[in-house]
Amino acid sequence: MNSENFSICEKIVSSSYVRQGSQARRSHEQLIRLLLEQGKCPEEGWSESTVELFLNELAVMDSNNFLGNCGVGEREGRVASSLVARRHYRLIHGIGRSGDIAAVQPKAAGSSLLNKLTNSIVLDILKVAGVRSVSSCFVVPMATGMSLTLCFLTLRHRRPQAPYIIWPRIDQKSCFKAMITAGFEPVVIENVLEGDELRTDLEAVEKKIEELGAENILCVHSTTSCFAPRVPDRLEELAKMCAKHDIPHIVNNAYGIQSSKCMHLIQQGARVGRIDAFVQSLDKNFMVPVGGAIIAGFNESFIQEISRMYPGRASASPSLDVLITLLTLGAGGYKRLLKERKEMYAHLAQELQKLAEAHGERLLHTPHNPISLAMSLSSLQSQSVKAVTQLGSMLFTRQVSGARVVPLGNEQVVSGHTFKGFMSHSEAYPCPYLNAASAIGITQDDVTLCIKRLDKCLKSLRKEASPEPTAGTM
Repeated sequence: MNSENFSICEKIVSSSYVRQGSQARRSHEQLIRLLLEQGKCPEEGWSESTVELFLNELAVMDSNNFLGNCGVGEREGRVASSLVARRHYRLIHGIGRSGDIAAVQPKAAGSSLLNKLTNSIVLDILKVAGVRSVSSCFVVPMATGMSLTLCFLTLRHRRPQAPYIIWPRIDQKSCFKAMITAGFEPVVIENVLEGDELRTDLEAVEKKIEELGAENILCVHSTTSCFAPRVPDRLEELAKMCAKHDIPHIVNNAYGIQSSKCMHLIQQGARVGRIDAFVQSLDKNFMVPVGGAIIAGFNESFIQEISRMYPGRASASPSLDVLITLLTLGAGGYKRLLKERKEMYAHLAQELQKLAEAHGERLLHTPHNPISLAMSLSSLQSQSVKAVTQLGSMLFTRQVSGARVVPLGNEQVVSGHTFKGFMSHSEAYPCPYLNAASAIGITQDDVTLCIKRLDKCLKSLRKEASPEPTAGTM
């Protein structure tokens, strides 16, 4: 409804009522105007009606929704199912063009605008979360592993003679396969044990650079967010090392946006040394469906180079999901979620500590890991080795998801590389343990139920492991 239509409405309905409706419409349009002018996440979240109005306005700008459109090409935004069309708000053309995922589509001004605005809003949120000097980012419709692969393939054009990637060990398959899929040879650097924590072996990294030669190393591939007792890599020291040897540095920040500590490490690493790009998941950080990631960095030309490496157009679904989510939450709402997550981390640690003491275990001391916690299972293993692995299945069948039970001695072959002590980030961690994480969106009820069910499982296993009393002792 434009001003002309509202004027006509006044001939049909009382002008005072129409003016009231017009003012209500303008309040929605004012929010949209500010978004377009500033390109930042609004401080206060929008109502669903404002979000839907905005998306419908974008959709009518795409050629598949033109009233008089006559399409004779092979890609005309045709959709057989109206349910599918509604699911995507009739934004069917996707994002980018065949040569660049960030390019504007002539047929799809609305979808192109959605893409540009989403990238701008996400950049603003990265700054709000702690990486204030980040200069560029884009949403890519691939999860973290494939997004890392895209970064490595882009670096190949800059360092075509470099076959190696130095990688401080983290027992997570997708980041390892990202390097293999890109055609590189991961050079695994084992972590060092400091107290209960597994930390980056900087001396081993330096020695490996000298041994292989800096010119033969594609990049250092470091990690922030991870399962305890591993903790985020020493990013500042690695960044300085990369700057010293002129080696690119890619950071796997999978679910690190929700942690001010992880984001601070990236900010500091870029300030004192070299970080070329950092990659993070959309679903883990923004509570949207799996399938998207953010590739960000401090050199706009390099991030654009990565976006141009993506072959073909791309799905707009991840961009649409995160745009809707951030407009609904607002920057203030997202900051509240980050604050609540940090508070729940302290609560989860406290409850796990109590439970551990009650069962003769201990909460491992991992102060450098801001998201994940680990509780030893040494006492349980001393009663029954089988009980450790049984605990994991018991928790899963009792609907405790996300808890990881890590026994000793696991061995796993991943893409031809044998990892001893797999899942523990170490060839010989001193004890078996259980992981739990305080991730964004966790509630007090989640913690309460987890602790209650874990307590029951541990009691049940100890009872099974206890020897039956004989007749003479009864």
